[in-house]
Amino acid sequence: MTSERSPDVKFEIGHVLFIDIVGYSKLLITEQSEQIQKLKQIVRGTEQVRLAEAEGKLLRLPTGDGGALVFRTSPEAPVLCAMEISKALKNHPELHVRMGIHSGPVNEVTDLNEQANIAGAGINIAQRVMDCGDAGHILLSKRVADDLDQYPRWRPLLHDLGDCEIKHGQRISVVNLHDNQVGNPQRPENFKARKTEEGAVSRSNKKALTAAVITLLFVLSVGFFLFPHLFRPSESKVASNPHGVSTDDKSIAVLPFIDLSQARDQEYFCDGISEEILDALAKVEGLRVVARTSSFSFKGKNADVGDIAQKLNVQNVLEGSLRREGNRVRITAQLVNARDGFHIWSDTFERELQGVFAVQDEITRSIVDALKIKLAVAPPARAQQNTEAYDLYLQGLYLSNKSDEENLRKSLNLFQHALDKDPTLSRAWVGIAKAWFWLADAYVKPLEAYQAVESAATKALELNENDAEAHAYLSEAKRVLHWDWKTAERELQRAGEIDPNSATAHLMFAHHRVCSGDLEGGQMELDEAERLDPLSPLVSDHQAILFLYSDRLDDAVAAAKRTLTLDPNYNYLEPTLARVYREQGKLEDALALYLKAQQGTHEPNAGLAIAYARLGRITEAQRMLQQLIDKANRGYVAGEQIACVFVALDNHDEAFRWLNRAVDEHSGNVITIHRELRPLYSDSRFPLLLRRMGIDPTKVVGRQTAK
Repeated sequence: MTSERSPDVKFEIGHVLFIDIVGYSKLLITEQSEQIQKLKQIVRGTEQVRLAEAEGKLLRLPTGDGGALVFRTSPEAPVLCAMEISKALKNHPELHVRMGIHSGPVNEVTDLNEQANIAGAGINIAQRVMDCGDAGHILLSKRVADDLDQYPRWRPLLHDLGDCEIKHGQRISVVNLHDNQVGNPQRPENFKARKTEEGAVSRSNKKALTAAVITLLFVLSVGFFLFPHLFRPSESKVASNPHGVSTDDKSIAVLPFIDLSQARDQEYFCDGISEEILDALAKVEGLRVVARTSSFSFKGKNADVGDIAQKLNVQNVLEGSLRREGNRVRITAQLVNARDGFHIWSDTFERELQGVFAVQDEITRSIVDALKIKLAVAPPARAQQNTEAYDLYLQGLYLSNKSDEENLRKSLNLFQHALDKDPTLSRAWVGIAKAWFWLADAYVKPLEAYQAVESAATKALELNENDAEAHAYLSEAKRVLHWDWKTAERELQRAGEIDPNSATAHLMFAHHRVCSGDLEGGQMELDEAERLDPLSPLVSDHQAILFLYSDRLDDAVAAAKRTLTLDPNYNYLEPTLARVYREQGKLEDALALYLKAQQGTHEPNAGLAIAYARLGRITEAQRMLQQLIDKANRGYVAGEQIACVFVALDNHDEAFRWLNRAVDEHSGNVITIHRELRPLYSDSRFPLLLRRMGIDPTKVVGRQTAK
């Protein structure tokens, strides 16, 4: 026997915009077709529809003379869409349209033939609301009007019409939305209103009466309520801030723009434009801007703006879309207040490609104006740039945000091609510095890589001294190549002056301080990096390592686990959680994680060798050590990693030989942050090693002795 499958029904609350062409049945067939096509074109052109479609939050229900749009976002979406349509219709006087809006249950039913149908009370009531109006009207159900009425910006647009009689003698409360730009201010001619009964009150009076009753009830209940709740925390802030988002209205996250291009091949361009706007906003004094890593972690996810704001601890979110066809670009951006979900500002820009630079500036200025922030110094207008070079730069920028060697090297080629087209493009030099920085230590010998970092960062600063990122990369080169800690610190301080929102600069400063023995300063900088980039696995991993080095092992476990929730595949040199477990003495747990990681990398690992040694599996530890030495001799392995294995095998002479090799090769991961080397601290050779790198031994060895 075969079982018969019943239809699959999905229930949810939908925010419905029902649209109807007035007088459609009286038109000729050719006129009907023309008007339907024109209406479809107008609807498709609205920003609300494009954004909702891109996010997968729009359902369509076509009808013969119009249709219904079901938004799965907020009650504001269909209203804003209706306003866009109303504005567009002014250019089409031959097209007479009425609209109705309601929020209610919508059922998406998939039948036995896999056909999806949309139905439900939400759609039916939206149609009944629309039926109460004439051409030009935007009518709302009372439910939608009440949702909007709690926000001051909407109140001037809401005009009560009372109850309208619909089919079967039923009535529905309707509100007319209009101002001097949208909607129809006239009362609908065929509006079947219920006569106002004697003693009935208006909408505003009803609200006043309701408020009075609530106040009276509150006063009467104070005596019963006050004492047991006197010492409970106030819930008023929670009630006014349901998402738990930041109350700092001078904070913002810039989400990656959505690619609406027909070929969907402009992801790099969308990411690049978003990142450029983010960088420009980050330089605005008084505005806290979340770093790219955290903002872009929501890419491709249909996350609610309120949830995003809560996770990033910001008040405002900038989102947008980009459509590129040939040399023409259309960019739409909107700034959303995450506390209430309403738009503070939005605009659409359509330009030739060379006009993109001006659009970025205009969006930045508009956001600053909307948030009522004053620019300390107005940024200079951008000079005309080579669009081909800029496009190559954005392609390189996109690949430079990958972590593998192949993409990093591809980004270098693209940045160089951009410079061939435009030698004055300073950001391309910054991109080269960035790519070499991430190639260093993991894929390329530090002396080779950091020389390239220093050269590229210097050239970038010759073209633009006010580039915070270039100063940060130059700092790392000064520290690693020359052990010039003072110059490196000055470069990081300069980066912070230019861009206080640079999580990269704060993260590098944290590493700089910890390596020199300043754990408190390192923790302070790392906390700031985490505040600016709260969802960065890199920052979280640094937190875990610092906790480990500071003997805060439980905190280290928590941070290492958090890193894996942010990026389950994160692994730099060795899995940090395995390293922490190993230092806690949980050797079997550590071993399991090391072996799992090695299945993906197929590379010898110093941490695994140390785990074997501590488990007493000396033969396996020595075999892994030899593999590391072979790899170091034919390519590169940081000397301090091999030294740590020798310490675990109690061979201190060989450990010092490899530590001196690490200093000779200028390893970027300085030996001071390796907890595994502590058995060497009492050896007179260790302070000498630190002095070779310009590090004060008392800040490292002395700290440990004090414990």
